[in-house]
Amino acid sequence: MPTQPGFPAPKYRHYRPKNLGVVRLNGRDFYLGEYNSPESHERYFRLVAEWLANGRQVPTGTNGNCQTEPAPLSINEMLLAYWRYAEAYYHSSDGRAKELAGMKDAIKPLKELFGLTPACHFGPKSLKLVRQRMIDADICRKQINSRINRIRRVFKWAASEELVPPSVVEGLRTVAGLERGHTSARESKPVKPVAREHAEAILPFVSPQVSAMIQLQLVTGMRPCEVTIMQPCNIDRSSDDWIYAPSRHKTDYRGHAKFVPLGPRAQDLIRPFLDRASDAYLFSPQEAEEWRNAKRAVNRKKDRKTRIYPCELRARERRKVASKGRKSKRPKRERFDTDSYRRAIAYGITKAHKAGIEVPDWHPHQLRHTRATEVRKRYGLEGAQVALGHQSANVTEVYAERNLELAIRIARESG
Repeated sequence: MPTQPGFPAPKYRHYRPKNLGVVRLNGRDFYLGEYNSPESHERYFRLVAEWLANGRQVPTGTNGNCQTEPAPLSINEMLLAYWRYAEAYYHSSDGRAKELAGMKDAIKPLKELFGLTPACHFGPKSLKLVRQRMIDADICRKQINSRINRIRRVFKWAASEELVPPSVVEGLRTVAGLERGHTSARESKPVKPVAREHAEAILPFVSPQVSAMIQLQLVTGMRPCEVTIMQPCNIDRSSDDWIYAPSRHKTDYRGHAKFVPLGPRAQDLIRPFLDRASDAYLFSPQEAEEWRNAKRAVNRKKDRKTRIYPCELRARERRKVASKGRKSKRPKRERFDTDSYRRAIAYGITKAHKAGIEVPDWHPHQLRHTRATEVRKRYGLEGAQVALGHQSANVTEVYAERNLELAIRIARESG
């Protein structure tokens, strides 16, 4: 035994399967080399001395110059490490916040099939099994290719952190994307514009907030995520041509600026919602709920055929007092997001159907296509490009200014 007299340390032990010397510190085994060799004894004393000097704790980042053999990192552990990184990287201050939701959908089948598998053992055939799982779930081809690319990105990050060998990433790159006509995965339907009459048909069946957002998209071509975050502080009203600069947008992380000219029709739509703090959101689900409650009260009063007796009024007051301080199970948020906005439109379509109005199902992103189609017919391709805020990385400053001027002219005449 190589311990010295009076040396208070864990024992030098023999790891028989591989004939190695080993010492356990803080529940972790450190392999010291060939058992009973002079080199393993030297490593043992040095590691234990560092451990004692650090208050019986292994110094951070120290491996004791030993041959440690930790258990292989599982895919679940790798995904947990990546998720901590992604939550900080894809924050809500830019246009990439939705990437977290997309990444969550992408890694779900990976966790289900290979969560406990060592990450270093994940290869091209394993990736193809994950892809087949997506095909069986009836996900469209383009979405599958996008999710597979996200999985590759996770392993690429893991390789950069030395959590998996670079050879794993190179192997995953050999898996080609699914090609149209050469796979059983279904094809996605192209997003088409919604007819203006179909969009306007549901306006009487939605709240004033949702109605204003729908009409704003029709006259500006904004993305749903841009119209839902409108705030007075982001609207420049210093001249007759109002300019809206979203606090965040899809290409914000690329350094692109986004300006949306608001013409007379758009100004009339948002003017009733400007009576609030400069940092408050224009379109609030809380205000929409208050509007619905007030409308229900009016309808109940109109439909009631019998008088309201005092006992009923007292019962209402008791219920009102009892409910004070009680938190709602699902309190309304201070602003709409793209999902709640889409659901509000779907609700309006359902109400229109009940009223006997035939309206096909549509979603808010189709309104952007409607605006693009109308502008292109009147102002050409360049007009549609600038009106919707499409840019490329190599656009010059002069060209951007000319685009903004054209966008303002379009807004004056048709927005």
